[in-house]
Amino acid sequence: MVAAIQEVVEQGYEGATLTRIAARADVAKGLIWRYFTGKDDLMEATAKVTMETMRQRIVETLDLGQPVPEIIRAALGQAAAQILTHGDELIALNRIVHNLYRPDGDEWVGAGFYEESYRGQEELFRRGQAEGSLRDFDTRVMALTYQGSIDTMLAYLQDHPDVDPREYAAKLAEILLRGVQAAS
Repeated sequence: MVAAIQEVVEQGYEGATLTRIAARADVAKGLIWRYFTGKDDLMEATAKVTMETMRQRIVETLDLGQPVPEIIRAALGQAAAQILTHGDELIALNRIVHNLYRPDGDEWVGAGFYEESYRGQEELFRRGQAEGSLRDFDTRVMALTYQGSIDTMLAYLQDHPDVDPREYAAKLAEILLRGVQAAS
């Protein structure tokens, strides 16, 4: 997957080839064909693994014993920090998800791509509601809104390297939390 990420970063999605990916990975091209039906199949797997790796990387840094608003602040900060620590993965993921289409012409990335993230976020929001730190709201709607905010933040930070990612994440956290925190 590392070779696929680097190829997409350097050549773009359209310019990436299985031949160069195999060369970067120092494997025979036939080995790639053994596991993947083609470029789109490899790119789909790369996107899924990259997304899961990033999600796990963020979750592992969180102190899940904290009150939910603090977890949200920390998670947004860690997501924004990915720009600084794993920028190539974000670039490749962005290029893949915006260029990969299903055979029927529909975009490959849909709600299913984020389903595991949505479920984890919904669980966190329900926990916040149960602990009394978050008000009552539809946790599914908020999970989609929250993930959309993260995706937009990352795209903005990629396009604006002069913006401090942690400062941006802190401001975003305050905006989101003002909308969902329980009245004190």
